[in-house]
Amino acid sequence: MKKYKNRELSWLDFNYRCLSEARDKNIPLMERLKFLSITASNLDEFFMIRVASLKDQVNAGYTKQDISGMTSSEQISAILDVTHEFMSTQYSTYNRSFLPSLKKEGLKIVTEYEKLTPEQADYVDTYFMQEVFPVLTPMAVDSSRPFPLIRNKTLNLGALLMDKKKKNTIDFATVQVPSVLPRVVMIPADDDNCTTIILLEQIIEKNIQKLFMNYKVLCATPFRVMRNADLTIDEDEAADLLIEIERQLKKRQWGQAIRLEVEDDIDKRLLKILKKELDISEESIFRINGPLDLTFLMKVYGMDGFDHLKDAPHPPQHPKMLDSGRGLFEQIREKDILLFHPYESFDPVVHFVRSAAKDPNVLAIKQTLYRVSSHSPIISSLAEAAENGKQVSVLVELKARFDEENNIVWARKLEKAGCHVIYGLLGLKTHSKITLVVRREEDGIRRYVHLGTGNYNDSTARLYTDMGMFTCRNPYGEDATAVFNMLSGYSEPLVWNKLTLAPTRLRDKFLSLIRREQEHAASGRPAKIIAKMNSLCDPGIMDALYEASASGVEIQLIVRGICCLRAGVPGLSENIHVRSIVGTFLEHARIFYFENNGEPEFYMGSADWMPRNLDKRVEILFPVEAEDLKDEIRHILDIQLADTKKAHILMPDGTYEKVDQRGKKPLNSQMYFCEYFKK
Repeated sequence: MKKYKNRELSWLDFNYRCLSEARDKNIPLMERLKFLSITASNLDEFFMIRVASLKDQVNAGYTKQDISGMTSSEQISAILDVTHEFMSTQYSTYNRSFLPSLKKEGLKIVTEYEKLTPEQADYVDTYFMQEVFPVLTPMAVDSSRPFPLIRNKTLNLGALLMDKKKKNTIDFATVQVPSVLPRVVMIPADDDNCTTIILLEQIIEKNIQKLFMNYKVLCATPFRVMRNADLTIDEDEAADLLIEIERQLKKRQWGQAIRLEVEDDIDKRLLKILKKELDISEESIFRINGPLDLTFLMKVYGMDGFDHLKDAPHPPQHPKMLDSGRGLFEQIREKDILLFHPYESFDPVVHFVRSAAKDPNVLAIKQTLYRVSSHSPIISSLAEAAENGKQVSVLVELKARFDEENNIVWARKLEKAGCHVIYGLLGLKTHSKITLVVRREEDGIRRYVHLGTGNYNDSTARLYTDMGMFTCRNPYGEDATAVFNMLSGYSEPLVWNKLTLAPTRLRDKFLSLIRREQEHAASGRPAKIIAKMNSLCDPGIMDALYEASASGVEIQLIVRGICCLRAGVPGLSENIHVRSIVGTFLEHARIFYFENNGEPEFYMGSADWMPRNLDKRVEILFPVEAEDLKDEIRHILDIQLADTKKAHILMPDGTYEKVDQRGKKPLNSQMYFCEYFKK
């Protein structure tokens, strides 16, 4: 057996775990629907970035094997095989489970246009002429009109046309399903107790003859192209990184086609044209029994009237460690404060920046921004602070994937307000999550610091589980100042007090902590590692874990997504146990516990155990030293390790299985925390 699992196949395993939530009939129907939508969205991004990158390697003649012993072409072949099987399961779930279950609950999704009642058909035809027809742009292909550029991820209809005057000539035409119109269209119900919806592409398909009046439409069917969306930016040659990224974003729409989705009954002549013009291989064509692009199900989830088919809402609670009646700076001066989102509100983080912007005693605010919401209150507060004359420095990471455009807008707004905007270090993404507020007080200058595991995004803070810590301990403040000096002026201090940064020191820090546990175990002293993260695929870290396991260190890993490590394998990893928790919230926190001979050390940070985080990003790991905070973190880890409802256990053969609940108390860790933080 190989020491490591392939990264991409491990990610597909994770998407299967999401799909298992969609297929779990113990979960409310609409929540299951949401998971099915998530699996489709996940797969799109996976192909646009990971599969596209492998295609680039094949095109460049790159033949080196990955850590699992697979070449790029072998990985692509395996990925396509698994994805065909995966999508088959997706659509059998949709057709066999969701359609009848939704209909039973009073929501009918039209699958066959011909079965519309006369009243419904009349409504849809009128809707087409009044709302849809004026927006459409039909594009025919003939000797004078070349095959059009089909944009990435757009839904299109392809058609074969016969000129009514030249009956022996067949032409191709296409029309893009406009994203400016709702894809989910509600129509009159044929039953008073049933809400009925139809998809926009079905309406266009059945009325497509009206777009080509001089032709006979022989056939029409939806299709969708996924393209290479991985940006290639030469930062050495880019005089202005912001302008270069804007230029590359436009190319994202026209990258190499890497996946073609079509309905399974597509006309063979039509498919042949698409295959040739898009230059796509047979194995990269996915014939689908159902509507293309299942992300529309998220719109269905948001429809009114079906709350009884959803989980009860779990609004974030006011943080346990904060008194709402007292000032935030005052409370941070008294003690370090731990936050656990989304169970606890993200509002204190927003308030931290907002109050600093207004406080006349605050001299400076410095912050890193990787992903922020589209209407970010933090951005507004930073701009206000600069307008109030404070020194404001903001590192905006322009290379945050799929948030580049959003971050460019924010960078320009902040610059306009008078903030000093930094675009990061050459060749490195700045992924760290840190805010520094410098305040003049009676006893001198004091630095307040927020450190976190997740982004400064008030929207995703309601969906992602992340942790953060407020402190004004001087060693943390000194290090925070050094971080921003390094980011703005490349000035790294000779000594760090508390923080450990990638790419310079973080790998060595983790390896030394793991080896220390190994030494403790070898000498018969207490030794244990608990690590929670999103992904684990770094060979150096995995080898160190294997060695520690062989020395008797008990290692418990909570890894949501990719895990290339093999657990519980005799002679390799008997003492390593891996679980993945997939539930209502996206597990996103990074927490690390080291037993250290009975004197446990706790760390949190922004980095996963991946080469990109340890070697190619600016990341921060910070220790948690307050005893009450340590107790709380250990409690959180213990509950997740005891989860019997949402945990999937990695088996020695590389597969995942749900926890065997026999003889165990049922425990959904996420729902436990929802109740725990209400107390």
